[in-house]
Amino acid sequence: MAEVLKAGRGLELRPLNLRDARALFALVEANRDRLRRWLPWPDANRSVLDSRAFILRVRVQARLGSAQSFGLWWEERLVGIAGFVWIDPANRSAAIGYWLAREVEGHGLMTASVSALLRHGFRSLKLNRIEIRAGTRNRRSRAIPQRLGFRHEGTLRQAERLGDRFVDHAVYGLLAAEWGAR
Repeated sequence: MAEVLKAGRGLELRPLNLRDARALFALVEANRDRLRRWLPWPDANRSVLDSRAFILRVRVQARLGSAQSFGLWWEERLVGIAGFVWIDPANRSAAIGYWLAREVEGHGLMTASVSALLRHGFRSLKLNRIEIRAGTRNRRSRAIPQRLGFRHEGTLRQAERLGDRFVDHAVYGLLAAEWGAR
């Protein structure tokens, strides 16, 4: 199981635990409409039991080494989720995904969280490449990799279905050598 990652600013990234299910469901419920705009899963998380099932699933993935999900805890409150949505050990690559409660946007929390994930990915997991994909119209999400020195590698057209529409994804990548040179 992954360790707790310190991200500064009083922010910790903690592996999700079953006792987090109520807080996670409440956070999704409070942010459902805005999450639905950019992510495919909010409508599948309709109860604390759904949140528990999600947590069980990501804990299994973490044990298998295929993904790692963290709760973002700031001022002792769960304020978002971030982690490696997939890890490919053979190719030493991974992709980071994230979301944050609207009420705490603008405090640099997600930039700090992704920075902590980069440190963990390149140092502890010995990854060579980390990517982030974001909807091309999701300016806030795209700002994170841009701010952290990722390269825009291209656009995947109609990469994801959200409700009744398809959205394009901007793909950003960062190599271990580029991260180490900063």
